[in-house]
Amino acid sequence: MIKNWLHIFLFQIKNNKLFTALNVLGLSIGIAGLIFAILYWNDEQSYNDWNPEKDTVFQSISQVSKDMVWASNVAAFEPYFKKSFPELEAYCYLENWYYEEIVQYKSKKEILRITDAQNTFFEFFPFNFSKGSAKTALKDNNAIAISEDAAARLFGSDDPMGKEVRYSGRTLVVRGVYTIPGKSSMAPMAVTNLIEPKLKENANHWGNFNHGLLLKFKNPADKDKVISRMEKILFENRAVKWAKDEGITLEEWIKKNGSESTGIILEPLANARLHSVVDGYAEGRGNYQFLLIMVGLSILILILSIVNYINLATANAIKRAKEVGVRKILGASKVNIIKQFIFETTLITLFSILLALVIVELSLPYYNEFLNKKLIIHGEQFYLQLIGIFFFTIAVAGVFPAFYVANFETLKVLKGNFGRSKSGVWLRNGMLILQFSIATFFIIGSYIVYQQVQHLNTKDLGFKGEQVLSVRYRNTYDWREKDYMKKLFSRYYTIKNEVSKIKGVEQVSTGSFSFGGDSSSSSSFEYNEVTIQGQNMGIDFGMLEMMKIQLKEGRYLSDKFASDTINAMLVNETTLKMMKEKNPIGKEVEWNGEKLKIVGVVKDFNLFSPQSEVPPMVFFHFKTIDWMLGNASRIHVKVNGENMEQTIADIEKFWLKNVDNEYPFEYDFVDKAFARTFETYVKQRNLFSLLNFIVILIALFGLFALASYSIQRRMKEIAIRKTLGAETAVLLKELSKQYIIFCLIGFAIALFPVYYLLNKWLDNFAYRIEISFIPFVVGFIVLLILTLIVVLSRAYQATRLDVLKYLKYE
Repeated sequence: MIKNWLHIFLFQIKNNKLFTALNVLGLSIGIAGLIFAILYWNDEQSYNDWNPEKDTVFQSISQVSKDMVWASNVAAFEPYFKKSFPELEAYCYLENWYYEEIVQYKSKKEILRITDAQNTFFEFFPFNFSKGSAKTALKDNNAIAISEDAAARLFGSDDPMGKEVRYSGRTLVVRGVYTIPGKSSMAPMAVTNLIEPKLKENANHWGNFNHGLLLKFKNPADKDKVISRMEKILFENRAVKWAKDEGITLEEWIKKNGSESTGIILEPLANARLHSVVDGYAEGRGNYQFLLIMVGLSILILILSIVNYINLATANAIKRAKEVGVRKILGASKVNIIKQFIFETTLITLFSILLALVIVELSLPYYNEFLNKKLIIHGEQFYLQLIGIFFFTIAVAGVFPAFYVANFETLKVLKGNFGRSKSGVWLRNGMLILQFSIATFFIIGSYIVYQQVQHLNTKDLGFKGEQVLSVRYRNTYDWREKDYMKKLFSRYYTIKNEVSKIKGVEQVSTGSFSFGGDSSSSSSFEYNEVTIQGQNMGIDFGMLEMMKIQLKEGRYLSDKFASDTINAMLVNETTLKMMKEKNPIGKEVEWNGEKLKIVGVVKDFNLFSPQSEVPPMVFFHFKTIDWMLGNASRIHVKVNGENMEQTIADIEKFWLKNVDNEYPFEYDFVDKAFARTFETYVKQRNLFSLLNFIVILIALFGLFALASYSIQRRMKEIAIRKTLGAETAVLLKELSKQYIIFCLIGFAIALFPVYYLLNKWLDNFAYRIEISFIPFVVGFIVLLILTLIVVLSRAYQATRLDVLKYLKYE
């Protein structure tokens, strides 16, 4: 029986090459899209899955204001954890980001990603130790634990245990070698225990949020109790104490500062990658919305592909009607016919999946580049999901066509009257309307996403970063050294003066912030009984002018005014609005115990990214707040356009010889670096455009199939009309009008979903477009034109028919 079915299947393929090719191609594209989404989904969901502590480990996040949350905490909690929190099994202060520093063994040097943490770190991230143990790996501040990869790079075939390495001016002993079992929110190449002096320095400072903090619970259900107690401790040591220090009542302090205390959020490690409220781990936070978009659109495309398959299968069924009728006369049951057609669908689905895997394998390098991932096709979970796709496709795409064909009425089929049957027409038309709706969603959605990304691209950022190099600058001094600040300033000004002499360099300056990055420091100050949490923007003279950042009023900081390195400051427009001061120039502000005078107001500019709101900022010269020069990680160099490559080469030569010969010379253009802050949304635009093309292609396959089927059923009608003198234009109008109606219905159905979902997407942006009627008009016109091209071309072929062929039996 199966052999007979196979012969019939091969015969049908031979006689319907185009329909078979469209079936396989449509399904394979849909399945390939879903496979891509599954690979991405599995990778993002796998973070911390290996970690047995993922449900008991929580990250402490400080909510310092309604709109500001930090993945950093005060060190002053530690004594309380030791005596007042029986719910905790352990705690760990750490730097929840990486130092990229040189570790040296003998003459071998390697740049490693290093985390500094307390000795309990491996209780929270229980990596597998091939040498040493988690308990002793960080037993003192002379210890370092390294990954197997780092050990191979530094020590080769030597045993690293007990070996001494040089790191940041210190000699450390290797106490352990580990491997990381899977994707992890913290995946350092080395871990040190040098954080204790920093914690001791901040032990009594309740305003310094400097460190990451992990808490391990005996019972996660106690989370709310711990949050309540931590907030109470913060309240007593901040609000109550500070009100007493200021000599005012607690109520007056709360009224003055606008809130009672800092809030605490505890997030489980299991949710860290995709559901965190803040980017709190070194490996970063995943984009859950983008992940859902990928999966949702891929499912839509698979549904579209299956609908397209059903339309093609039912359109082709008319050609097989007599085959089914004859088989029924010869004794074939409905069940037997259903099995045969499901068997054919199984073969097509199997071949489509194989083709989809080939498409995925060939496209995977580009997909990985698109996502900045290293995805590969593997894993038991993936193969089970692939089997699920296989059976789902057969169940949905195979069952309806099989039942539809099996229910053909034998007598009608054999008399040649099958073409007049209206069975299943409503469902096929409904599927076509669904295809129109999905295509409408993608066309309009793609246009809106394109508009928003263009809006970001063309938005006035408030600064000009063209031809400005941002050169990575490392502070090589230890803050505990004698004359630390003197050395820091001397080194910076020496570099500035020497780089300024290089041919092609127009200006050199810097700030304690990076465009598209962060400002590295935030402090609050009070003005007119309003507390403002501002970004601290330490700058050198000329920095704002070099970046063409404009003033609203007042003046820039200048070396012509001695006071500008003593007590002068600038504020931006956002800060001024919060201060509610109409005449700010000359007004005094108390900032961290220092009285500073406002000499200018800077126009708002985007620092973090164009989709973020401009925060309040305060600017002062490095000599005014000298410690901020230690936060400068970039030196900005304005170069002219002539012979730029040579200028950059000369800067690099000077840098490697006189500034830093241990690290590679790294630079970026400010405008290009800033553009990468919304690279994710550029990728979403490109993804939407690609999927839009695929959706339209598959929808046109389905439209072609249904148009062919519909016109095939009306061939005798067309022949009679032509015999009676109907003109071609009249016939074309008659044959195409129902598709225009379907197009309108599908378009109308898609309007609300596309408007609602795209509005939700646009809410991600502080600066967004408003959805106008234009994308909808464009979407409808494009859909209508494509529909008419397919339908009219097919209808025109039908009007060229040989009338006698269809009328000779009448």
